[in-house]
Amino acid sequence: MGHSNPYLIRAIKKQANKVWHVSNAFIIPEGEMLAKRLTQKTFADYVIFQNSGTEATEAAIKVARKYFYSIGKINKNRILCIKNSFHGRTIAAIFASGSKKMTEGFGPKVPGFDHIEFRKFKPRFPNIRSKIKKNTAAIMVETIMGEGGIKSIPDKCLKYLRKICNEKKILLILDEVQCGIGRSGDFFAFEKSKVKPDIVPIAKGIGGGFPLGAVLMTKKVAKSMSPGSHGSTFGGNPLAMTVGNAVLDQIFNKGFLKNVKKISKYFYMELNKLKKDYPNIIKEIRGKGLLIGIQLHFDQTEFIRSLEKNNLLTIRAAENVIRILPPLNVKKKEIDLAIKIIKKVCTDYKY
Repeated sequence: MGHSNPYLIRAIKKQANKVWHVSNAFIIPEGEMLAKRLTQKTFADYVIFQNSGTEATEAAIKVARKYFYSIGKINKNRILCIKNSFHGRTIAAIFASGSKKMTEGFGPKVPGFDHIEFRKFKPRFPNIRSKIKKNTAAIMVETIMGEGGIKSIPDKCLKYLRKICNEKKILLILDEVQCGIGRSGDFFAFEKSKVKPDIVPIAKGIGGGFPLGAVLMTKKVAKSMSPGSHGSTFGGNPLAMTVGNAVLDQIFNKGFLKNVKKISKYFYMELNKLKKDYPNIIKEIRGKGLLIGIQLHFDQTEFIRSLEKNNLLTIRAAENVIRILPPLNVKKKEIDLAIKIIKKVCTDYKY
């Protein structure tokens, strides 16, 4: 929602004069309201509130394992993930990623995770059936791989994953921590696929910059989470819940997500013009909505530094990708300024 969003500031100031924190052993009306709005809008029947994306991922893993434990299948406890994906930086989440770079130095290996490859030109995961064993509990993937290079899993592949999960009677976890809450132009990036996941961790966007995460789930799996099976001291606190509700107020405004799609379409059009003008620098424009990746033909480190010197802040991702995530309420004139800066850096760049 951008820096110093006045609507969010008013909401947090108002709540700051009331109650910041109480134990979630008590009823928190702001949290009940946010949970109700999230479940009314999505596939979910229940929500567990957290403080971050990695906590939401950890909760998702716990829910999946506890579900099979609760139905007597205690050996079904392994999660199948995409190699070199990103699900957070806690000790379990880094081993879920299957990335040598992320896990190096943090051994011993946390068990319970297997991995499949995701290839751009063979996105149907041709070897996935052989990777699903008797002890596989769930498949967990990012709908759009952020850290992995802004790679979108096509809708037909999400449908394929859902089909396999149904056949094998396992759960589908779609990690929307980075790509969810309007970032793709839809509330969730998987919406267009018409797929109904079992569990979805969210964070980042739902708090508008305030620490807030959640895991959304169906009634089927939520029933296994009895009181005390999971908890968080600050998860679902009144201050965070107030901010989350204020964010939804903005996103649910008529025309808001439609404008995200419109402005992102313009951004991609202008970026592809730059790709055409600088084919020796820009290899590919990737992404969906306002989750944008510029893939270069070479390491992006110096390019990112040059952008920063010209007052455009970006972040790196895998495969020489520069990641751009403007606020969802970005204006056309701000996009034009960003394009101008990227063009200047392309023009001046020595490669």
